[in-house]
Amino acid sequence: MPRIRLAPIILAALALGACERRPDDVPVVVSTIGPADAPALPARPGNALNLPDAMLTAATAQGLVGFDAAGQVEPGLAERWIVIDGGRSYIFRLREAEWANGERVTARAVVRGLRRALANPRNPLAPHVSAIDEVVEMTPLVIEVRLSRPRPDLLPLFARPELAVPGPEGGSGPFRIAERDDASLLLRPIGDPADPDAAVEPPDPAEFVRLRAERAASAVIRFRRRESDMVTGGTMADWPLVALADIPRPNRRIDPAHGLFGLIVANRRGFLETAAGREAVAMAFDRATLTRSFADDWAASETILPGQLDVAAAPARAPWLAFDLDSRRTAAQVRVAEWRAANGGQPPRLTIAMPDGPGSMQLAASLVADLASIGVLARRVAPDDDADLRLVDRVAPYDSARWYLRMACQPCAGSIAARLDRARETADLTERSRLLAQADAMLVRDVAFIPLAHPLRWSLVALRLREWRGNARAWHPLNHLRGETN
Repeated sequence: MPRIRLAPIILAALALGACERRPDDVPVVVSTIGPADAPALPARPGNALNLPDAMLTAATAQGLVGFDAAGQVEPGLAERWIVIDGGRSYIFRLREAEWANGERVTARAVVRGLRRALANPRNPLAPHVSAIDEVVEMTPLVIEVRLSRPRPDLLPLFARPELAVPGPEGGSGPFRIAERDDASLLLRPIGDPADPDAAVEPPDPAEFVRLRAERAASAVIRFRRRESDMVTGGTMADWPLVALADIPRPNRRIDPAHGLFGLIVANRRGFLETAAGREAVAMAFDRATLTRSFADDWAASETILPGQLDVAAAPARAPWLAFDLDSRRTAAQVRVAEWRAANGGQPPRLTIAMPDGPGSMQLAASLVADLASIGVLARRVAPDDDADLRLVDRVAPYDSARWYLRMACQPCAGSIAARLDRARETADLTERSRLLAQADAMLVRDVAFIPLAHPLRWSLVALRLREWRGNARAWHPLNHLRGETN
């Protein structure tokens, strides 16, 4: 299999690598891990985007707002905004900007682009923006987003590239495509239309960005050979390549990403038919040892929610978390023994679906060994195969508990799904918070999802990229990399 040959391929490539540091006066070269071809535009507004296309879209076609280096919402096409009517109306005032063809950005064009994105049935954000009733032009520079119910977490969704506005012949920046070839795109920064000097002063070559899309192994090799300044989009599946390539530790960066990393109980038959059986599986895992075997700063997780968020209570915790690992496993072994006695002495057998990659192989070995410690036989299967347990590895797109709980409820008891639906539909934020807290506690009792860790998201970053910041969204905009050069 190709993944088995990664080590000799990387080692041979590194033997040819140079040791020179990249200069600080040339374009920044960024490798995004994804399909091994150049990012492509135009993308229809609202389409699901792989990481290379998402990075390019965010760089060339802003939304109303965007993310800064720390993952916080910052102005995009909108220079300011207010929220009125108890959170049911967002009013945005647009800044002075131009589309790629030189036309001025107007509220009418922005409204048209947003409506297309929101109406696109392939938009992965569609389930999370159902509260939006309409987007309307109020004046040539002011638009209003009207909601059927309050959504205090709406702004981060408008910052995502799936809701960027592409414009009539290209977006509004902060970059334009200057050159493209089969392997990369060269992006040229654009000036501020309100700045009279922007049109006459050409950008510094170091402000350009060359964007590539490539597989993780190729991206790591390129960085190790000093042919790129950043690799972004790394996951658990590819992390062992970083150590194999002997990337210096100051260049290795792990985001404090918020999201879900754990096992969905996809098949509620056999040993997983009862909550007691599912709980025994959850008690088997040594989360701290598992994460440390990858990286010292990869954070383990024991709860579905990363914090209280918009919930009326702290994240729900399983009762067995009060006991040490040996006690948990002893209790789990008793349940396995009882199941075997009732099933002809046969041990429980489980399959775990997860993606390809050396990190997945390492993770699978740890999970299988942990389950063997309580008497459960498990094996890894391909990500698209039928499986009893399925690995979920997702960064949260916004900051509401409802996303976490809905993702963990696949499947779960019908009463839990009903509470989540009620939380979505209610206009009372206090009631919404209470319903989400109830659903969190019920999911923990149901053991529909087994948390293991926070998502592992890594980048390789040259020291010249002074503005790079690790953040909970694991998102690193191309216009927030270098910072001040003086």
